[in-house]
Amino acid sequence: MGELFVTFLLVALGLLLVSAGIEDARIREIANWKNALIALMAPLWWWANGLSLWPDVGMQVGVALVVFAFFAGAFALGQMGGGDVKMIGALALWLPVQPLIWMLVLMSLLGGALTLVMLIEKWLRKNGNPVEIPYGVAIAIATLIVIREPIINHFG
Repeated sequence: MGELFVTFLLVALGLLLVSAGIEDARIREIANWKNALIALMAPLWWWANGLSLWPDVGMQVGVALVVFAFFAGAFALGQMGGGDVKMIGALALWLPVQPLIWMLVLMSLLGGALTLVMLIEKWLRKNGNPVEIPYGVAIAIATLIVIREPIINHFG
């Protein structure tokens, strides 16, 4: 039952990430309910993985608050969308510090590559409109890459 529940949570998270990435690519928004569900599933993830309330859960919540505050600053400066910030904060509830750092590094690299592609596309079309980067795509892909190891090992 325990392994099946962990698998269920990972699959649900993966589906939410794919859905959010597609939604952000299509309409440049991520539905609040998706970010809320990611955040609300985190305590189930903690329970399924045997995290103690202190210091494990306390550390997850503390790190998530710091990460959210940092990216909320980027939002306040107009550098990120609100849905992206909420998704990063929700995912920080799931990922321990080291995988979270890897996710943020991958997110930055993928987001940079996506930005370059979109700027080239804008230049080729000679479009004067500002470019809106669907950063949710980079966040989703980076997180899926980071969580892939537990998914693979879970079945092995």
